[in-house]
Amino acid sequence: MSRPVEGETHTFERTFTTDDVERFAELSRDRQPIHTEPDEDGRLMVHGLLTATLPTKIGGDLEVLARSMDLEFRRPVYTGQRITCTWTFESVDERDDRYVIDVEVTCERDGAGEDGNESRDEDDGETVLAGSVEGIIWKDE
Repeated sequence: MSRPVEGETHTFERTFTTDDVERFAELSRDRQPIHTEPDEDGRLMVHGLLTATLPTKIGGDLEVLARSMDLEFRRPVYTGQRITCTWTFESVDERDDRYVIDVEVTCERDGAGEDGNESRDEDDGETVLAGSVEGIIWKDE
């Protein structure tokens, strides 16, 4: 891992599938009908904590050991919608053996669906999840 820099951003995009939601429902045992029964468009609502795996994936790639995560779930996410998560280092405090970091995360719904065609959702481009992460990145020895 190279030294994290204040203002540095990382992004990750993902489109959740019905299989993703069904597997997460099984794993988490959260089988509320909204996650297991399709809406009038044949979609399932993605679990909030499944949506939260987007910043978790970026943190994993950067070898972040999170101390805290404060997340606000602002809008629902449905299967077939592409979501882009942006991770921004707000502060980086270098110590002898690690970097202490504060991060801002924002996940937004894109204007394209799973098939790449423009979606018709009026909420496209709106933030679905926002929050912050505090943690550390160990320095390489």
